[in-house]
Amino acid sequence: MTLTPEIPRVRLEPRDFPVNKGGLCAKGFTAADLLDHKDRLLTPLVRKSDRNSPLREATWDEALDRITAAITTAQQKYGRDSVGAFGGGGLTNEKAYALGKFVRVTLRSSSIDYNGRFCMSSAATAANRSFGIDRGLPFPIEDIAQAKTVLLVGANPADAMPPSMQYLDAGREHGARHIVVDPRRTNTAAGAYLHLQPLPGTDLALANGLLHIAIREGYVDHDYIAARTTGFEAVKAATNSYWPERVERLTGVPENRLRETVRLLATAGPAMILTARGAEQHSNGTDTAQAYLNLALALGLVGRPFSGYGTITGQGNGQGGREHGQKADQLPGYRKLDDPAARKHVAAVWGIDPDDLPGPGKSAYEMLTDDRLRVLMVLASNIVVSAPHSNHVRSKLEALDFLVVSDIFRSETAELADVVLPVAQWAEEEGTMTNLEGRVLRRKRALPPPPDVKSDLEMLAELAARLGRHESSDPRVVFDELRRASAGGIADYAGITYERIEREDGVFWPCPSEDHPGTPRLFADGFPTANGKAKLIAVHHRDPAEMPDKQFPYVLTTGRNMQHYQSGTQTRRVKALNVALPEPRAEIHPDLARRHGINDGDLVELRSRRGVAVLRARLSDGIRPDTVFAPFHWPGANALTDPALDPHSRMPAFKACAVAITRHEKGTD
Repeated sequence: MTLTPEIPRVRLEPRDFPVNKGGLCAKGFTAADLLDHKDRLLTPLVRKSDRNSPLREATWDEALDRITAAITTAQQKYGRDSVGAFGGGGLTNEKAYALGKFVRVTLRSSSIDYNGRFCMSSAATAANRSFGIDRGLPFPIEDIAQAKTVLLVGANPADAMPPSMQYLDAGREHGARHIVVDPRRTNTAAGAYLHLQPLPGTDLALANGLLHIAIREGYVDHDYIAARTTGFEAVKAATNSYWPERVERLTGVPENRLRETVRLLATAGPAMILTARGAEQHSNGTDTAQAYLNLALALGLVGRPFSGYGTITGQGNGQGGREHGQKADQLPGYRKLDDPAARKHVAAVWGIDPDDLPGPGKSAYEMLTDDRLRVLMVLASNIVVSAPHSNHVRSKLEALDFLVVSDIFRSETAELADVVLPVAQWAEEEGTMTNLEGRVLRRKRALPPPPDVKSDLEMLAELAARLGRHESSDPRVVFDELRRASAGGIADYAGITYERIEREDGVFWPCPSEDHPGTPRLFADGFPTANGKAKLIAVHHRDPAEMPDKQFPYVLTTGRNMQHYQSGTQTRRVKALNVALPEPRAEIHPDLARRHGINDGDLVELRSRRGVAVLRARLSDGIRPDTVFAPFHWPGANALTDPALDPHSRMPAFKACAVAITRHEKGTD
């Protein structure tokens, strides 16, 4: 398919914006290359008959008529919840809101979730139960530069979020000491004052061990604990058994480094504790994030200048995407779907009876693998690559009666679809995004989309009309409705307008009225809990859901490379990024490689209880000898990962599963 001549070239120019100061990562600098890419979808595609027939070009009317018929047939035959949607953290706030409303009001289905369930859900759950609110960073990112000690747990911003490194670099220039917790010596860890290398799946034991030392050595802030928290005595009792020698045996982190970490956090302030996916993507990820929250509260860090706890958001709209209704249990404004008051408020905005709203649905992996789901719409996500136990998810998608994918390219998921819809890209649409600080940003349209390409808002509105409900496709109209729906909620956008965003370079929520200044820093005067205090919650280490054994003796952990993003649907099509990193590489310690006759550059076979992946070996003494790292930007890594779910957040265990490794029989092909 060739591009139409109407698509002009776009040039990116840096701007001194408050967050990134004009800096972009490699993925950002090359984003414009995708606007006129030769593989871009420019028209709807449908199957001629069944899934075995090829996709062919179609009109929007034909595509939407087919979707409407599939939805109607399935709901009549199997019930409303047989039709669902899977969204993404890359959708604008307006699209995330519209998708949640479409499923619950037009379809009256509970079947909706999104890929943020695989990303932020554990840290969000922990923050909500301790603080009463979930905002990735409860302070502007620039505050990081003022912290004298920063503990980064399972985070590699040097590769995954390079523009943020300017604040860490600025802190180090002024004497700050950074401690990185990671089983690999990443580019972030290489620049740190201390690098702690725990066995994947033991971060909770590490955190409890740090708190044990802080209590025993008199570093906790008892005045702060008494005035601003509850639950400390139970947490103190729970950490009694995490003495340093035991924690060293569990984690592999030397006792002297544990003590040095606590000393710096407690005495070399102001101090911050920042977690990310390495700590959170586990079957105990919520409790792990909770353990670091407990540590931050016990040391009296939260709510003080240039101090506190935060979690680093992964996707472009990872924060906003989880606030306005595309999570299975959520309504706009971060309201709970099972809260009668929340249902009443949002139903009034939507002009429906609260009793007509469905209840909470299943989480992402549970929904995708539920046999009762017969029709699925997928927006801004490539779940065939990104879901855990991906071969199983693929088989479930293949078994659906009807699959719809809205995307820019023919992703691996789109290749399975009955209908593929071409969607507008970032430069071709209006809307808002909310960054990791809780700052609501404006996305302004720079050029129109190609003639036969629609935005997801237009698609949802046209589909709703075919199903008997009128919805606006105008982003400003949708955002104004979102403001009303979020009013009074945790994530209150009521006072945020497009004009304010433009004028103020973004507005921090909560912002309940147009004369409210917004809230750049949370918790200075209290917490949005029933008693105004933060809650410490006792948690205990437990082994990962899957432990190494004779058959699968090593631990696989997954993560990002600098050159690629998410499932690689976009970045694997950018020439400069592919030249820099054309294929996935399994990072292996030289000692482990020698035991299996593996040389750098050899093909290696990784095998778990769920699947097999073949990757090129990259030998590095910066990874633990009992651990293998694989990036998830290509098909393969998630064929191996364990779908065991965190009981609180329903996060899968992406970061720890048992694998065997062998030199691939084709050697160095």
